[in-house]
Amino acid sequence: MYLHLGASTVIHQSDVLGIFDLDNTTASWRTRDFLARAQREGRVVSVGEDLPKAFLLCRDQEGEITVYLTQLSPATLAKRFLSDTFDPV
Repeated sequence: MYLHLGASTVIHQSDVLGIFDLDNTTASWRTRDFLARAQREGRVVSVGEDLPKAFLLCRDQEGEITVYLTQLSPATLAKRFLSDTFDPV
């Protein structure tokens, strides 16, 4: 199955390692450091133009980690992740 992240970005659900609330998790210096390092290494993909609300950690077939920043809420992403159908809306 696939997970729609917004702005025509779709990923395989099997690649998702975690869905995180950006407001809650960036209170930790470790998370901020991780995201800054991922940005420097070019592993961050910003989905859309709006202020991001969530980020997803994904691993591809080669084992590379990518961070997706999305304006969708973590609750919406989790609901889509757990549904049995692909809903691109």
